[in-house]
Parts: sequence; structure tokens; C-alpha cells
Amino acid sequence: MANHLTPDELSEALGLARKQVVRLCVETSVPIYNGRIDKTLFVRSVSAAGHRLPEEAEQLLLTAV
Repeated sequence: MANHLTPDELSEALGLARKQVVRLCVETSVPIYNGRIDKTLFVRSVSAAGHRLPEEAEQLLLTAV
């Protein structure tokens, strides 16, 4: 799986709504470059901000490469 995902791909992988993913990016200052989000930065930033993510988030990080 790629490291940079579209909001749709990331929302599908995490089981969140696309709007939630974009909102969390804005709240945690995770950039969206050319329509893509760094999944590692997203999960770590959102977790550090105190938001709870589904357990799929950690699995998503483990499937990198």
C-alpha cells in the first residue's frame, strides 16, 4: 500500500467518513498535497492530538511497504 493516500482511500482504510478525514487534517495541521495525505503523519498526528482512531489505523501503518 502506498504511503500517500487520497482522502477517499484513507477514509475507506480507516472506516471514517471522508469529511472526518479532511476535518482531522485541518484540526491537526496535516497537509494535503496534490490531493494526497501522508498516512503515517495523519495517524500519528491525530493520535497525538488525543483523537481516537479505529484499530484499523495501527494495522494501516503496519502494512506500509
